[in-house]
Amino acid sequence: MKKVNKTLSVVLAVFNEEANLGDCLSSIKDLADEIVVVDGGSTDKTVKIAEEFGAKIIQTDNPPVFHINKNKAIDAAKEDWILQLDADEVVSKELVDEIGKVVNSDSDVNGYWIPRKNLFLGKFLTKGGQYPDYTLRLYRKGKGRLPGKDVHEQAKVDGQVGYLVNDLLHLGDKTFSIYMDRFNRYTDLVALQLKEKKFSVSIFSFFDYVFLKPTIWFLKTYLRHRGYVDGFPGFIFALFSSFRFPVAYFKFIMEKG
Repeated sequence: MKKVNKTLSVVLAVFNEEANLGDCLSSIKDLADEIVVVDGGSTDKTVKIAEEFGAKIIQTDNPPVFHINKNKAIDAAKEDWILQLDADEVVSKELVDEIGKVVNSDSDVNGYWIPRKNLFLGKFLTKGGQYPDYTLRLYRKGKGRLPGKDVHEQAKVDGQVGYLVNDLLHLGDKTFSIYMDRFNRYTDLVALQLKEKKFSVSIFSFFDYVFLKPTIWFLKTYLRHRGYVDGFPGFIFALFSSFRFPVAYFKFIMEKG
């Protein structure tokens, strides 16, 4: 690929990602002019792997809302454009070429949504509302930032945004145990957010979180968005992702005491 005239920072926030980080950074090593890694106190080989790729490393703590560290990485970037990645993501060769073209174009667009393919139990999900899983990850320096309040929030970009065509590959949920680890972290965070909002426990909220929300989510994911097309992984995803509502609710009640 021809080197672009405008420069690109690839930024990540990580914690104990030795199993994923190497593949992620290998996918962008010919694209990035700068790699910024904010490490939340990893105890494995994460930092060593980042150093092998010449990354600028910033050591900090590991807050429950991980987007706080992502913003630290964004703030530390020096180049014209920023590509924000998670360690369990890989940039496809086609996406590398596409990013190289758009950041060097004369367009007034300040940010781009990127389609993401999610691997779940050995299969890339194509239905169930999981593809294309657009995520706003590419933006000009100074034009994009994360609110830093919620695990599934998107960046806020000042100005016009566009859409890319080629896929970002999300390889996080390779096994069910990995998925359940992430499930537990996510429901812990939701329970904490409910506590901070002084959420009220009532018969209505019990019915809403234990029955209504999970039922609606499962029916929407598995039937309306045809999650059944993805076979067994599609069913398991629809089922267990619906469980996040009652699990987070009961964790909140237990924390509340």
